Amino acid sequence: MTRWIRALKSRSFRLKLMITSVACILIPTCITLGVSNVMTEKAMKEQAAQNARNTLQLVDGYVSSLLDLMLYVINYIQVDAEVNVVLREQAAEPLEEDAEFRYRRFVDEYYTVIKKLDNLSIAGGEQFFITILLPNGKSYTNYAKDELDPDRWRDEPWFEELRKLSGFDTYWVGTQPTMFRTLKKDHPHQLSIARPLRNNSTGIYAYVIVTVLEDNISYIFQQSAGGREIALIDGTGRIHSHTDPAKIGTVLDEAALKTSGFIRLDGEAVLAVREELRYADWSLLLLSPYKEAIAGVRNMNKAVFLNLLISFFTFMLLLILLIGTFTKPLKRLGRLAETVQRGNLQVRSHIRGQDEIGYLGSSFDQMLDRINEMIAEITAEQTKKRKAELAMLQAQINPHFLFNVLNSIRLNILRKGDRENAEVISSLSRLLRMTIEQDKENISLRDEMELVSHYVRLMNMRRKENAQLVLDIPEEALTVRVPRFFLQPVIENALIHGLKQRGGIIRVGVRFEPETMVIAVEDDGIGMDRETLEKLRRSAASSGERTRESDNRQNFSGIGLSNVRERLRFIYGEHSAMRIDSAEGRGTAVTFLIPRQEVNAVHVQSDAG
Repeated sequence: MTRWIRALKSRSFRLKLMITSVACILIPTCITLGVSNVMTEKAMKEQAAQNARNTLQLVDGYVSSLLDLMLYVINYIQVDAEVNVVLREQAAEPLEEDAEFRYRRFVDEYYTVIKKLDNLSIAGGEQFFITILLPNGKSYTNYAKDELDPDRWRDEPWFEELRKLSGFDTYWVGTQPTMFRTLKKDHPHQLSIARPLRNNSTGIYAYVIVTVLEDNISYIFQQSAGGREIALIDGTGRIHSHTDPAKIGTVLDEAALKTSGFIRLDGEAVLAVREELRYADWSLLLLSPYKEAIAGVRNMNKAVFLNLLISFFTFMLLLILLIGTFTKPLKRLGRLAETVQRGNLQVRSHIRGQDEIGYLGSSFDQMLDRINEMIAEITAEQTKKRKAELAMLQAQINPHFLFNVLNSIRLNILRKGDRENAEVISSLSRLLRMTIEQDKENISLRDEMELVSHYVRLMNMRRKENAQLVLDIPEEALTVRVPRFFLQPVIENALIHGLKQRGGIIRVGVRFEPETMVIAVEDDGIGMDRETLEKLRRSAASSGERTRESDNRQNFSGIGLSNVRERLRFIYGEHSAMRIDSAEGRGTAVTFLIPRQEVNAVHVQSDAG
C-alpha cells in the first residue's frame, strides 16, 4: 500500500486527480450497491418517518415564523415608548370629546399610534389585523370600523381571561369564525392572540389583540401536504387549522395525540408524526397512510439501484475525459510560472474564460502587467520624492525667516505701546506658524478655532465693517482631533462671498448626535439663489486636481471646498458628509457630518502618534 501511495505522489497532478476521482466514484458505488441489497422494511419505515418529520419541520418553520410575527407585533406595541405614552394619556382622559380633545386625538392617533399600526399591519408579507382597546371605551385599529366594531372583542367569552395575565403573558385565543364583515365568505376562520398592557401599579391601561386569517396557515399545510393530512392542534386535540377546512374545530382521536410512528387509526395503518410548538400547548400533527408513506422510498431505491449500475461506467469515462480537458490550462500555467521564476516578466499565458481557471490565467497576466507598472512607478516615485524633498527644504527657508522677522517687529511695536497692531501681527505670525508645521495633519478643534479666530481678525483689517465670530462649542468637543485648516475655506467664503464688505455674524456650532459629530458654519449674509447653490454643491462634491498656483489665487489656505470634502472622505470614509444650504437674503450654512467612531479613532491615533 505504501509503495502505491509513493508511486502516486510522484505522478503529475492530472493523473492523481483522475485516479482520485475514479476512486471516489468507485468506492461509494460499491458500498451503495452492497447496502441497497440488504435494506429492510424497517429502514423504509424509518426513511418514511424521517421524510414526514422533515416535512413537518419545514411546516413548523413557516407556522412558527407566522406566530413569531404575531408576537413581534404585540411585543412592539407593548415596548414602544411613544405608543405607550399616548395609550396611557388616552386611557386617563374621559370619553367625551371636546374641540381640544379632538385635536389631540387626531395628532396622537394619526402620527403616533395609527401610523405605527399601519406599518405593523403587513409584516413579513403577512397581513395582520391589530386592535387596541382602552378601558374607557376608546380603541385604535388598522382596519375600518365598519369592517368590525372593535367593541365586539369585549363580548368574547375569553376576554375576561386577559385580566388574569401579567407582564408579557399572552392569551392564545386560537381559531374562531371570522368576525370581519367582508372577509367571512372567502376566509371563514381567523386566529388571534391577545395581551393586556399594565402600569407599574398593575392597572390595565390597554388590551392588544392581533388577528390573522386562518387560511394563511392552511395554505402552508396544503402546499406541503402532498396528499397527507397536516393539522394545528392544542393540548386537548382540538384542531385550529387543517388541510381540510371542514375539520377545523373538531377533536382528534386520542390515539393520534399520544403516539408517534406507525399506528392503527380507524382500522388503517397510519404514520403519525407530531412536532411540539413553543407556543402554549400547541403542536403540529402529520397523518399519512402507510402505503403512501413508504411507496416513494421503495420506488426510489429501485431507481437508484438501476441508475447506479448504468451511470457508473458512463460517468467514469466522461469524467476522465473532462478532467484532462479542464486541467490542460493548469499545466500551461505551471510551465509559465517556471519561466517567470527565471526572471522573464514579459511572457503571458493568454488563458481566458468564465471559470476559475480563466480567471486565474487573466489574473496571472494582470499580475505580471502590474509588476512591470509598479517597477516603473517606484522608479518614477523615487525620482519625484528626491526632487520634492529638495524643493521642500528650499521652500521652508522663507516662511521661517518671515516668522522670525514678524516676531521681532511685534516686540518692537509692543515696546512703543501699540498693542492693537502688535496683536494683529501676532495673529499673522501664528497663522504663518501653522503653515510651517507640515507634520501636523490633525489638530485639536480648540487649535482649529484659534486659527480661525486669528484669520477673522486679520480679514477684518481689510473690510469696511468688522465680522463677528460666534462660537457655540461644548467643552468636550474642543479636544477632538480634526483635519488642519478644514474650516478656514468655509470661513473665507462666508467673509468674501456671504458678508462681502458689510458687517455680520459668522457662527460656528458643534453638537453630538448618537453616531455623528455635527459641525455647522453659518453666516447671516446675502445668501445665494437656487441655481448658484446647486452649482456650488456640484463643485464641492466633485474631486479634481488643481495646480498649486491656481489654489493659491483662490483662497488663503489653497484648499477649496472640494478639497475639504476629499480630505474628510479620505480620513473618515464614505460615512462623512458635507452639506451646503442657502437662501437669498438669509445667509449660508455649511454642515460637516463626521462619524463619532472615526473621530475617536483619529483622536486615539493622533494621541498615540
